[in-house]
Amino acid sequence: MTGQLDVARRPAPVPTAKQHHARRSARDRRRRAAAWRRTGFGLLVAVIVAVSLFPFLWILRTSLMSSQEFSEGVTGFLPKDLTFSSYGDNLSDQNFLRPLLNSLLICLVSTALSVVCATLAGYALSRLRVRGAGIVLGFVLFAGFFPVLAMVGPLFLVYRNLGLLDSPGGLVLAYMVYTLPIATWLLKSFFDQVPRSLEEAAMVDGASRLQVLWRIVVPVAMPAVFTSAIISFILAWNDFAFAQSFLQTPGQFTAPLAIVNLGQSQFQVFYNRIDAAVVLITLPVVLLVLFAQRRIVSGLTAGAVK
Repeated sequence: MTGQLDVARRPAPVPTAKQHHARRSARDRRRRAAAWRRTGFGLLVAVIVAVSLFPFLWILRTSLMSSQEFSEGVTGFLPKDLTFSSYGDNLSDQNFLRPLLNSLLICLVSTALSVVCATLAGYALSRLRVRGAGIVLGFVLFAGFFPVLAMVGPLFLVYRNLGLLDSPGGLVLAYMVYTLPIATWLLKSFFDQVPRSLEEAAMVDGASRLQVLWRIVVPVAMPAVFTSAIISFILAWNDFAFAQSFLQTPGQFTAPLAIVNLGQSQFQVFYNRIDAAVVLITLPVVLLVLFAQRRIVSGLTAGAVK
């Protein structure tokens, strides 16, 4: 017993200088390895960001060139004389302003209709006992990933028979077909996380199903509604395939379609005006995302964790 107490009371061996140096060297190697990993990750992120931003920076650089400098073929990264003349020419050109207003009106109408229909469809799939709801939701997801160019041909035949070609109404319907599936899926996923007790309490007080939806569920689901609206607007705003396929009259053109005809003369195409128009139609989307990024993230992640 005494021997065991002596062993327990025996002080721990003091590490030698060689062992202490080895431990310190191992710690230094781990710190250097961690520093190299952080540096490598930072360089990788910087390269990805630079590659992603380079096309937009080049477009911005070209848009700030004068027509004379562009005709001379200056290839430097920065223009000799920065000028906003291309922006002024575009903003004073009715061939660009009218398509810009057409795009704004068509996208706002299609976004509003898409969000309303997606809200009703998502709530029905989430709350009502619909036979084959899983099949319907699967079809919605399948339609959301369907290629745009594959939808152009069938829609063109339908529009030709209905007389909807070369009209804003036909483009609104096309954008609804394009944006409705993803908005429905997003809202249905969020409605699944809304407590049913809120609806039951309102229905006990005499509210109808639609009153419960618009007065109780929609205010709670506003982040998802806002996110679906932003995504639908961006998809419609950036569309070129539908507009190119269904519109023929220049007065009905949207902004992406009108850009093709900007800055063209008999012998040369002035890409500085075209790139200035690209910046002008991209700027609203960038500002919208920057100001609403918190709502977008909260809407996309809502219901991910219970």
